[in-house]
Parts: sequence; structure tokens; C-alpha cells
Amino acid sequence: MITYLLTGPLLLVVLAWLMPSLSKPTLPFGVRVPARHAGDPVIVEQRRAYRWWVGGAGGSLVVAGGVLTLLFNNPLAGVLVVIAVFAVIVPSFAHARSTIRAVKQHEHWYSGLRQTVAVDTSLRTRPEPFPWLWALPAIALLVTTVVVGVVRYPTMPETLALHYNALGQPDRVVAKSITSAFGLVIVQAILTAGILLLAFLSSRFRADLDPANPAASARQHRGFVRGMAKATLILVACLNLSLLFTAWQIWSAAHSFSAAPVLVPVLVGLVVVLGFAIRTGQQGSRLPVTEDEHTDAVERDDDRYWRGLGQFYVNSDDPAIFVPKRFGVGWTINMANPRSIVVFVAIVATAVAVPLLLR
Repeated sequence: MITYLLTGPLLLVVLAWLMPSLSKPTLPFGVRVPARHAGDPVIVEQRRAYRWWVGGAGGSLVVAGGVLTLLFNNPLAGVLVVIAVFAVIVPSFAHARSTIRAVKQHEHWYSGLRQTVAVDTSLRTRPEPFPWLWALPAIALLVTTVVVGVVRYPTMPETLALHYNALGQPDRVVAKSITSAFGLVIVQAILTAGILLLAFLSSRFRADLDPANPAASARQHRGFVRGMAKATLILVACLNLSLLFTAWQIWSAAHSFSAAPVLVPVLVGLVVVLGFAIRTGQQGSRLPVTEDEHTDAVERDDDRYWRGLGQFYVNSDDPAIFVPKRFGVGWTINMANPRSIVVFVAIVATAVAVPLLLR
């Protein structure tokens, strides 16, 4: 139970500690800076202080949560640890971000620099080919779950445990029906289709290029897109394997729920994605680059469009729906674009519908 409850908080601490390395060098803590200031002492110091605080305080909270869970045998400890970890990470991130922004503005880092935007228009005309073969394991596991469910349905017990508490004991039992037996399979199909669609579309999302060396950064972006699509498809396969194990335990009317076969595939998938992100960085910023050209242009100082500690992009003049994240890996939506709101509502509706299917 301790492992089950503390896996989330531990992953949260690890991800938070790694995030400064995954982001582009010119976006420390989501603040846009010129390349010549990427190694400025204030950035180095804030990154060091942030990591010491997140690693020390966050790690201590995870250990304390494990001790409390062991002493009181209460699943609420895991929830409290997550809240406490967020209470450690967010203020530390906010302090580092505000400190860097203050120095940037006080020292006029962008004064006299030629700010411009570089675009890879070939992402629409010649996008990266999607690695459909890598999707076969996820699809095969989905089909396997369906087949196993259909074969076992006649011999399933008349009541099924659809939910287990943190101790692995069933706490919600319902009568067997097509809906109760295959609700998890429907969730599996929705997740598979949704993630495959987003992975496919991401190869066409706008790249955040370095105008000082646009050709090289375009190659970095394409390398990132290719690799991230494959890593994401591995994660989908791992999720489907986890859901297959979950469904099997439900269909077998297990008296106790074994978390290990469910958690391990998910952790393997997350490690694959995280390992790829560490190797490449956001948009491939850590990939080797060839200096094909070098101009005096710098990326546009667009901090004003990023709200909420740099997590939300709000720019009504930008037609893009998805844009690269400022802090972390992947993409986020343009909250000022009406089409983005539709996408956001669809994602939230799916997130709400999935748990309802399991009721």
C-alpha cells in the first residue's frame, strides 16, 4: 500500500526536479531570455536553489508520507503528501521565475537586439511521417482485452468488483452486465484513440525555432517529434497492458487487488517518455546541432502572452491552437483562440466521461 500511495508524489518530485533540464536554455522557468544570457549567474543560482528545495523538502515529504502510512495505515496520507509536495514546488518555481524576470527587466537584456520569429512552413507541406508500426502493440493489446472479455463473459461471476480501496479490498460491487464488464474496455479504447490522435497531430504543431539558427533548430524539432511519437506509442501500449491486467482481476472476481501488475507497466511507459525527454529536451533543444548559419536575430520576448506562472498561453493574434510549452515537455493550447476552447472543452468532457463509464 505504501508503494501504491507514494508512487504519485515521488514521480511528482522527480519530474519537478528534472524540469529545468528539459526546458529550452532560453526559457529558464518559463522566462524568455536571449541566448547570450542563458547562462547568466541569476539563472544558474535560481536553478540550483530550486532543485535543492524541491529535492530536499519534496523528498522529505515523500519519506514522511511513507512513515505516516505505515504507522496509521490510512490512505489519506497519500493525498496529503501530494498536496504538500505541490505546496513546496509551486512557490519555489514562482520565486525563481519572478527573480529571473526582475533581473531581465532591470538589466534590459533585450535592449538593442533584433527580435524576430522563424517558422518551418514545411511542417504542413512535408510533415514527419507518423510511425504507425509503433502503434501496433497498443492496438494489439486493446484487441486482446476485448477478445479475453468476450470469451470470459459467460463464465464471469454474477457480481463484479469495479473499485478497490487503497488496501486492495473491493468497496464497490455491481451486478454483471455488458456495461459493468466492458466499461474498462471502453475507457481503454477512448484513451488509445485519443492519445493516437494527439500523437499524430503533434507532428504538425508549430515549432518554436531559434531565428539565429533556424535550419538546425528545425531539424532538432523534427527529431523531437519523431522520437516523442514513438515514446508516446510505447506509453499507450504500457497503459493498455495495465488496463488489461486491471480488467482481468475484475473479471476474475479477485478478493484483493494486486497493484504491482497494474503499476509496473505504467511506470515503464513513463520512464521511456521521461528518458526520451531528458535526452532530447523540449522541442529537441538538447539534440546535437550543426551551426549551418548564425544571425544576430533573437527569439521574440513574448512573456506578456504567458499567464499563470507561464503555464497558460493567451494570444488572440496567434491563429495556432497548440503551441510548445514554456516549462516542461510537449504542447499546450492557446487559450485566446476560440478553436482552442473547443478542444479544451472536448478534453475536459472526455476526462469527466471516462470515470463515469466506470461507475
